[in-house]
Amino acid sequence: MARDYYEILGVSRDADKEEIKQAYRRLARKYHPDVNKEPGAEERFKEINRAYEILSEPETRERYNRFGEAGVSGGAGVGFQDMGDMGGFADIFESIFSGFAGGGVGGQTQRRRSGPVRGDDLRLDLKLDFREAVFGGEKEIRISHLETCEVCSGSGAKPGTRPRTCATCSGSGQVRRVTRTPFGSFTQVSTCPTCNGTGMVIEDKCESCDGKGTNQVTKKLKITIPAGVDNGTRLRISQEGDAGQRGGPPGDLYVYLFVNEDEEFQRDGINVLSEIKISYLQAVLGCRLEVDTVDGPVELIIPAGTQPNTVMKLENRGVPRLGNPVSRGDHLLTVLIDIPTKVTPEERELLEKLAKIKGDRTGKGGLEGFLGNLFK
Repeated sequence: MARDYYEILGVSRDADKEEIKQAYRRLARKYHPDVNKEPGAEERFKEINRAYEILSEPETRERYNRFGEAGVSGGAGVGFQDMGDMGGFADIFESIFSGFAGGGVGGQTQRRRSGPVRGDDLRLDLKLDFREAVFGGEKEIRISHLETCEVCSGSGAKPGTRPRTCATCSGSGQVRRVTRTPFGSFTQVSTCPTCNGTGMVIEDKCESCDGKGTNQVTKKLKITIPAGVDNGTRLRISQEGDAGQRGGPPGDLYVYLFVNEDEEFQRDGINVLSEIKISYLQAVLGCRLEVDTVDGPVELIIPAGTQPNTVMKLENRGVPRLGNPVSRGDHLLTVLIDIPTKVTPEERELLEKLAKIKGDRTGKGGLEGFLGNLFK
């Protein structure tokens, strides 16, 4: 049974990160194999290394506090790490052992250990209606991702058992082959074929996940769409990607948003664009009309003498600014004048009288000539 990691470092369970770091530095200096040649010193150093690895990281420390060794057994076994994998260890080791022969930890005995691996990020494309993008809100999505197996807690081993150190590579995840030639010795390093580089071998696989430590799970999520999103906006849903390997944290889910076109409205940045068609008489005389906006119907006053393609502005009826929903764009309406191609005899008679009053020439194309002069 593994010893208590707090006991190994000689700290209390409520010790802060700095106390744990100081205890580790003191013990690592004392039991490092390059310094301490006493029997058992190397094994003691490995215990210290493992204890600091678990307690120095908040996530693994929390799992250890809750579940004991079972909560962190998905990680790699006791041993040395490459400096590239060691994170905070590298700085500590460099400051303690930089003066030793070999220039680093373990010298020729340095070993690679496969530690926790963060899970993969996932992508989901989501389509929104125009008004959903404008005002945001909750949206339910369905995703399929890898989750840590609840039966084996991600170790991949059958409950009651645990992975053992690979006998082929002694837990390093690598095998070395030395070839001697007249020009010297060459060392070839490759991934261990027995454990595939993990350093651990599972003899009794968990039946629930078949030794993988994860299961494919489909689930529903409710996500919040901020007001003002647009095509290509990316939302990050933390820790909803694939589960990590060997006790590593899960990845994230990235939701890419795409907005469906609307039959009535278009978007230009944070402004909403639309068109309104009125009769030539309404343009001449002016009127009050009800127009559609993203907020619903709004009354619009058309001034007398409005010209074709006039753009009218409804302030603060546009799209909320992303990240600042209090600030909104405007709704810009382009006024189109509906000039009839056919009129009734009564309408024509009245228009001809109006043309005579204005002194406009009329003829076969009299209506067109009248209207052409009217909207100059």
